[in-house]
Amino acid sequence: MQEQQTIYGTVTQIVFQNTENGYVVLRLLARDGEEVTVTGIIPNLGLGEELICNGTWITHPSYGEQFQANSFERRLPESARGVAEYLGSGLIRGIGPKLAMRIAETFGAEAFDVLQNEPERLTEIRGITARKARDIGKQFTEMSEMRLLMDFLTENGLPVSLTPLLYKRLGVAAVDALSENPYMLCDEYYGIEFYMADQLAAHLDIPRLSPERCDAGILYTMRFNLDNGHTFIPVEKLVKAAADLLSDDDVVMEPERVEEGILRLESNGQLVREFICNRDAVYLRVMHEAEDYLANSLRVMAEREYQYDFDLEELLASLEADSDIDYAPLQRKAIVAAAKYGVTILTGGPGTGKTTTVRGMLDLYEALGLTVLLAAPTGRAAKRLSELCGMEAKTIHRLLEAGYANGGRLAFQRCATNPLECDVVVLDEVSMVDVVLMQALIEAMPQGARLVLVGDADQLPPVGPGNFLRDLIGSGCVPVIALTEIFRQAQQSDIVMNAHAINLGQMPAPSRKDGDFFVMQKDNAADIMATVVSLCKERLPRYYGLNPSQIQVLSPARRQGAGTIPLNRMLQEALNPPAAGKPEKRFGDTIFREGDRVMQVRNNYDIVWESLDGSETGTGMFNGDVGEITQIYPAQECLIVRFDDKFATYTYDMLGELELAYAMTVHKAQGSEFEAVVVAVSNGMSRRLLTRSILYTAITRAKRLLVLVGNGDAIEYMVKTNARNKRYSALRTRLRMIDPEQV
Repeated sequence: MQEQQTIYGTVTQIVFQNTENGYVVLRLLARDGEEVTVTGIIPNLGLGEELICNGTWITHPSYGEQFQANSFERRLPESARGVAEYLGSGLIRGIGPKLAMRIAETFGAEAFDVLQNEPERLTEIRGITARKARDIGKQFTEMSEMRLLMDFLTENGLPVSLTPLLYKRLGVAAVDALSENPYMLCDEYYGIEFYMADQLAAHLDIPRLSPERCDAGILYTMRFNLDNGHTFIPVEKLVKAAADLLSDDDVVMEPERVEEGILRLESNGQLVREFICNRDAVYLRVMHEAEDYLANSLRVMAEREYQYDFDLEELLASLEADSDIDYAPLQRKAIVAAAKYGVTILTGGPGTGKTTTVRGMLDLYEALGLTVLLAAPTGRAAKRLSELCGMEAKTIHRLLEAGYANGGRLAFQRCATNPLECDVVVLDEVSMVDVVLMQALIEAMPQGARLVLVGDADQLPPVGPGNFLRDLIGSGCVPVIALTEIFRQAQQSDIVMNAHAINLGQMPAPSRKDGDFFVMQKDNAADIMATVVSLCKERLPRYYGLNPSQIQVLSPARRQGAGTIPLNRMLQEALNPPAAGKPEKRFGDTIFREGDRVMQVRNNYDIVWESLDGSETGTGMFNGDVGEITQIYPAQECLIVRFDDKFATYTYDMLGELELAYAMTVHKAQGSEFEAVVVAVSNGMSRRLLTRSILYTAITRAKRLLVLVGNGDAIEYMVKTNARNKRYSALRTRLRMIDPEQV
């Protein structure tokens, strides 16, 4: 074992810095005058800082002798030169090298104290206004507080990317809050796995069998299963899963302790326990409230029937004649039902005329003088709905004016006390909507408004909890019009016909040379990915005149086989390789480069955007939004992404919210359409991802061209596997109950 040593010095160069985990390679001017290379986890480092590093000397095979730091202390510089280098290194917006030198010359070693405690004194320097002085002081104070938080996270093996989230919600109290309750990190807002919070708890000497740890494990198990689509968990499954999570080689959490924890959490209101669906069901309170609210509200809405002093069908016939449209019988039935009932469901596969039917509903609503709002779960789905219907559509989050309440919690401005201004809400792609978001939408609808739900029940269920559309259809409480006729024009598309064939469990039939559906069989993941790259870079652009930006690659998996992560690396290298003068930024294992296609992977209501013409600004980007990196600004440590009709700004510490999107999972693509789709399917992927509904959803994303590249056995397995993952949900049962008191 090498001897631990300590070196002292000043940071002169930052060779490499990973803003996600704090890893850095730096040049340090040691006190003896020698410049050495130091590596280690030292987050948010600035030039001119003085470091005391503890660690060992190693010899790197390529870079020679380095000092590997395993712990450190940092001190702000005291010399005028050190102060100038530190302030001018870009850590504080508005201070460049020249202004940094003037601050250092004016205040010397007192500069940092002035910034922290007397920022108004900065106005003594020519060119600094009172407003700019306050802004610089505020930035420095926040940076200092965040550095303390970063150091705490680093010392305890937690990702430094948590810093802005913790600081936003808790401010200077973040370290104390974490020390008191490390399991708060398991909240969905932070997204930390239980074992990481458990490691912090161990460092803080929290007993392994403590009630606090037991309760945290139960809540984590409940929240984790929301991602599996469950709104509740049977108590016996919860006890076993939580006991397994909380036990290891050193400690056994007995089931009895877990049962006691469930009782504690039930008594303090965090859990709700109820016997329903022949199960002893345990809910997170928010899930129970969502199911109960939806069941009661939808029953009332479904009983509502609007009366007219004229014949709706005659009015529709006159509108039909004026528009030269000949609706099919089921389309007429759906259009009339949408005007007559409080809730109507319209379903159907590709080519069955859902869009034409929705347009007919809008024409009838206009004739009736009703105000309509269009909505969809994702930005791309809303854009598509707008284009198809000729009127504005918004995402549900934008429609409800989503934002953050105190403490960083999601809140909607539109709600029961500030309802939407409309007579009708038409919601497309409803199969993607979970019960919590659906609750928020219905709460915001004005009394007496109609709700039209449009979707394809054969597509994937929502990523979030519940199975809203299927439960509502299965309850039998709401009028459901299922379009089944494939119209003649759609029958010319092999994409449409093969989608319906797959839905019936039949293997797809590849097109002839001039068709739109092709299958390329490859045996292994490497060959599949190489073929996908060739299709996107050369073959499809050459034969079909497609720009690579019009081609979307889809895969069922992320890491396994021909998953999106390896595909994105290969596609980025082929379609947007590094080049002289093309800026790029590494964040963790990902390199972001100007020209890259990227996706926002979580809802963030604080990201600032500006319309392309600069006439409008706002905040908020949403999970699934896809754009292109147009500019990277290394000095300002930010980049600009163009999303359809807007530019959004991301600072480097926000890059964990972006992923490369040359390839995306089928789940992420739901609700979108693309000119051409290449689907990669390989052995080595989890069998739970190789299902008929995933293949069906992938194929129905393509408008003009579909190429299925994969192992023949895996494709056949998907077609034959109609299994749907069981979701624990009681919405269907609640809807069927006549008396709410019986729920």
